[in-house]
Amino acid sequence: MNVQHANAGDTSGAFIASLPKAELHLHLEGTVDPETLAELSRRHPTPLTTTNKRYRNIEDSGRVFTEHEASELYQYKHFTGFLWAFKAVTERLRTAEDYELVTYRMMQKLHVQNVLHAEVYISAGVVQWRGQEFAPLFEGAERGRLRGEREFGVSLFWIFDAVRHFGSDYAQHVVDEAIRLRNGNVIGIGLGGDERRAGSGEFRAVYDHAARHGLRLTVHAGEVLGPESIWDALRELKADRIGHGLHAVDDPSLVRYLSEKQIPVEVCITSNLLTGCCPSTEQHPVRRLFDAGVIVTLNTDDPDMFHTTLTKEYEIARQVFGFSEDELRELARNSFRASFLPDEKKREMLAKL
Repeated sequence: MNVQHANAGDTSGAFIASLPKAELHLHLEGTVDPETLAELSRRHPTPLTTTNKRYRNIEDSGRVFTEHEASELYQYKHFTGFLWAFKAVTERLRTAEDYELVTYRMMQKLHVQNVLHAEVYISAGVVQWRGQEFAPLFEGAERGRLRGEREFGVSLFWIFDAVRHFGSDYAQHVVDEAIRLRNGNVIGIGLGGDERRAGSGEFRAVYDHAARHGLRLTVHAGEVLGPESIWDALRELKADRIGHGLHAVDDPSLVRYLSEKQIPVEVCITSNLLTGCCPSTEQHPVRRLFDAGVIVTLNTDDPDMFHTTLTKEYEIARQVFGFSEDELRELARNSFRASFLPDEKKREMLAKL
């Protein structure tokens, strides 16, 4: 069974729908659906103003997307195509009001799926690289979070995401901003972008600085590159969680290490397939990692860009990989155990399972 068939099936079974869940690998910008992207592009029909001369050489034309054109944008044949679509979305998030809108709509979608808690990557690194101030925009995201928390009861932590291929200096700016804005529910930092263009070792000092200030550490690794990228994230950056970790199974010693040390892996099945990072559904390692005792969590990565939901990811695990109800419940438990919630709050949410 391929992933498209699983997505088209019954994704709203009573058990999965009722299962309390957390999501730990979710990019705010990837929750912008085509309708919202079209709305944002009508708000901002002119090219983006930036102080970064390098960015001006590649900036977007500022044209208005129809909803159909926005949907067409979300079709990928490779990982680089996805990165360009992601860039097009970030260019239309220009004001605090934009961030408030997309944050509130994201929390509304999470609530419908019985997601009680989310830890959401927000692309502070992209905004800073463009030459814009991030803090005023983040104020809008915080307004959206507080409104969503009041109306839907969803709790949310922010993870400020740096970009590998912008280099360590820009990553340091992201960490400094995260430290300054800790009162805004900022829990950690992440390192996304293209693994092929910068190794983890370049960011060791940045991550050491973040850890000294109490930030939790996540790293996208093993998505495009092999297991050595994951080893580097663990050895060089002391990552608390691994984002994707797709190619961990290529090294049995790494799988044993992840299992023994109970280092959670943020698995994103549909994302890995649609970016071409995993060539086929049958080759996806989610079942092998789970059976090996790794703390596997299911996530959507960029749900609207990948035409999925967390409910669908659980349904794929059931239909394609044969996860039983008990195993799906264990995946849901993992999502809370692997979260950065305080222990008391974890116990409270686990009790709902």
